[in-house]
Amino acid sequence: MGEATRIVEDNVEATEAWNGPLFDVWLKFRDVVAEGITEHGERAIAANSPAAGDRVLDIGCGLGDTTRRLGELVGADGVANGVDVAERMIEIATTEASEAGAVNVTFAVRDVETTPFDRTFDYAFSRFGTMFFANPVAALRNVHDALEPGGLLNMVVWRRKEDNECMHRAELVVADYLSEPEESDAPRCGPGPFSMANADTVTDVLAAAGFEDVRLARQDLPYRIGRDLDQAVDFNTSLGPAAEVLRMWGDRVDELRPKIESEMRSALSEFVVDDGSVVARASTWAVTARASPEGARD
Repeated sequence: MGEATRIVEDNVEATEAWNGPLFDVWLKFRDVVAEGITEHGERAIAANSPAAGDRVLDIGCGLGDTTRRLGELVGADGVANGVDVAERMIEIATTEASEAGAVNVTFAVRDVETTPFDRTFDYAFSRFGTMFFANPVAALRNVHDALEPGGLLNMVVWRRKEDNECMHRAELVVADYLSEPEESDAPRCGPGPFSMANADTVTDVLAAAGFEDVRLARQDLPYRIGRDLDQAVDFNTSLGPAAEVLRMWGDRVDELRPKIESEMRSALSEFVVDDGSVVARASTWAVTARASPEGARD
C-alpha cells in the first residue's frame, strides 16, 4: 500500500470516528471539555490576536465556539471560516452560530489533509484540531498555501503526557490490563492528542509545510475533568488515550471494566479538591508560525 493510499484510508477512518462515536461522547462531555480547554485557546489568541477585518481560518473547529470567538475579534469587516472533517459537528456549529446572530461566521465540512483551499486567509487558528492529522505536513502545507504571505498560524496542541497527569494516569491504568488489539471494528481517531507534544517534532512539521519563525509558548492551566470522581472516570473512559484503547476492544472488555474503573478512581483521587471535583494541571503549547514571504513558495 502506498503512502498516499494509506493517508486516504486513515482520513476515512478518522472521519468515521469523529462523525460517529467520538461525536456522541464529545456532546456528552461538552461542558467539561469546554471548561477545561477554553482558557488555553483564549490565552493563545490574546498573545497573538487576529486584526480587525482579517479573514480567519479555524482548523478543526468542532462545534464552532472558537470560530464565533474569532468572528467577534475580527469584527463586521472580517470573516471567520470554521472547517472540520465531521459533518455532524459542522451542522451544530452552523445552527448555533445562526442562533447567536454571528453574521460574519461561516462553516464547511473539509478534510484539510486532502483538499487545498480555494480562498485565502490572513490568519489561521486551531485549538486542539491539528494533532489528529494522519499526514500533518500535507495538512499544514494546505493551510500554509491558503495564508497570505507572512500570514500567522496560531495553534494550541497538547504537551507531553507526563505534564497532563489526569489523562496519563488513566492511560497507565488501562495499559496494566490491555494493549491495543491487533484487530478492531472501531475506527481510530488519528495519531492521537499527543502527536505534537514534542517541540522539535512540531517545528520540523511546520518547517516542512513551508512555515517560518516557529515559536512555542508553554501554557499550564488547571483542568476540571469532573464534578466528582465518578464523572472524572467516566470522562477518561470515554475520551482520550485510555478511552481509545477501551473503544478499540469494545464489549470484549466488559468483564474488566469494573476493575479498570475502580483503579482509575484510585489513581485520580489525588486530584480531588475541596468541593469534590477533580482538578489537575493541563499543559499545552501555543504554537505560532508565519507563512513564507511572497516569492518563497514552491
